[in-house]
Amino acid sequence: MRNQAIFIGTLLLLGVMSCKQEEPKQQEATETETEAAYREPHRPRFHFTPPAQWMNDPNGMFYLDGEYHLSYQYYPDSTVWGPMHWGHAVSRDLVRWEHLPVALEPDSLGYIFSGGSVVDTANTSGFGSLDNPPVVAAFTHHDPEAEKAGRDDFQNQSLAYSLDRGRSWTKYEGNPVLKNETQIRDFRDPKIIWHPQTGKWVMALAVYDRVQFYGSPNLKDWSYLSEFGIPGDTRLWECPDLFPLEDPETGEIKWVLIVSIQQEAPNGGTATSYFVGDFDGTRFIANPAAQQWLDWGTDNYAFVTWDHAPVGPQERVGIGWMSNWQYAQEVPTEAWRSAMTLPRVLTLRAVEGGYSLNSSPVEALEALRGERTDLGRWAIAKEEEVTGAFSPSQCELLLHTDMENTTAALFGMTLSNGKGDRLILGFDRENQQVWVDRRQSGPKGFSEDFFKGPHTAPFEAEDLRDLRIYLDVASLEVFAGQGPLNFTEIFFPEAPYDTLTFWADEGVWVIGSGTVFSLDGIWETP
Repeated sequence: MRNQAIFIGTLLLLGVMSCKQEEPKQQEATETETEAAYREPHRPRFHFTPPAQWMNDPNGMFYLDGEYHLSYQYYPDSTVWGPMHWGHAVSRDLVRWEHLPVALEPDSLGYIFSGGSVVDTANTSGFGSLDNPPVVAAFTHHDPEAEKAGRDDFQNQSLAYSLDRGRSWTKYEGNPVLKNETQIRDFRDPKIIWHPQTGKWVMALAVYDRVQFYGSPNLKDWSYLSEFGIPGDTRLWECPDLFPLEDPETGEIKWVLIVSIQQEAPNGGTATSYFVGDFDGTRFIANPAAQQWLDWGTDNYAFVTWDHAPVGPQERVGIGWMSNWQYAQEVPTEAWRSAMTLPRVLTLRAVEGGYSLNSSPVEALEALRGERTDLGRWAIAKEEEVTGAFSPSQCELLLHTDMENTTAALFGMTLSNGKGDRLILGFDRENQQVWVDRRQSGPKGFSEDFFKGPHTAPFEAEDLRDLRIYLDVASLEVFAGQGPLNFTEIFFPEAPYDTLTFWADEGVWVIGSGTVFSLDGIWETP
């Protein structure tokens, strides 16, 4: 009860829940504190953040009756990781969010680790009815006492269900429904999907360095199906997600397996990867050597998708945790820790030898656009400051590069402030690399890993024709070429970045057309 009281009290503080009329002095104080909460240094303005305290992986995501539900790993008593709960919020557009009370709290079986939720429309579980189908959450019960005792079976899979559109949850009295009998300590993060061809639910489960698949007719009784991994891989896998996507050109159905890797990502630490293959209801078949990266930056982890979302067979909508386990608990924020990435739409793209994923920001973000600054056609020879009706700390840039007339070997943009902090986004045409340099992005001292770099990613020249870039106080998200290249990085300047400079070396960067939009925040109170 204490944890729930803290959470609800925080929501009241932030003005996101209705409350009874307060005495004038107390009401005035609440409004002042609310305003102060959103002046916190580094608090994003249009990304999801918890009202306070610690947050990591997105969990339990489903869509029902016009609402997208987002749960997340949450510790309401501290800004560092602790006994995990499921925080909870809802949105009608994936952009503006309403905080709700904690969905799931720890109990006698343990902490509430990551998992997913499904809308059981046929009531296969028997938790609801055909008229009122249940939402069923599958999650990992993590028993800290069994872990301390040195046992291997301290992570098991359990269920909870809701009959009121996710507002309240009842844990299944038969928990756990899938016990760890593998002798492998890392046995977690269930993500479930209905497989209509075989008439069963399929669970993807992270089991140390691989994914195991289980099947069930009713979400309660599970049987082992198969597993998929990379021979010889010793990295820790987490947060799997299995789903089909239709090729927009041929109509062929391929299956995508998303897996987050907790170490040795392309730019260090954690990152989200995926495989594209086939699934017959029992086995996922793909080339283990064809692991691809969903995002090349350091700060998109545990990316998973919404169940039951109102999209067609060619799209899947998801979101990731915008941080990295190398430094997540050390970043210099005070009242809260961590944000989510912008929500993104995944689509298939045929490439030589197979498929990859395009990842683009959801269209609803355009509703946040405010003042527009048109850059027109612009040839950047050395350095040019970009000015207009926008703040470099809270804006969207749409840049169309004229590749035929661009001669610069290197070009890009720099964010800076009067304190001497700077963040550089560059494009190296000769080596076909995009790079982000945050080594001088703000005061050091909180993490050596954070300031390593620059961070790089490969690109195709065509990707640079269309650049969509989001800047939000302490984060950068780059979408190049309509989605094949994604790059997400966070940073913590001593003062907000107030200067944006375009630059080019050894030639000219020709912007055929460019637009900068100021973006509204999503957390303003009435």
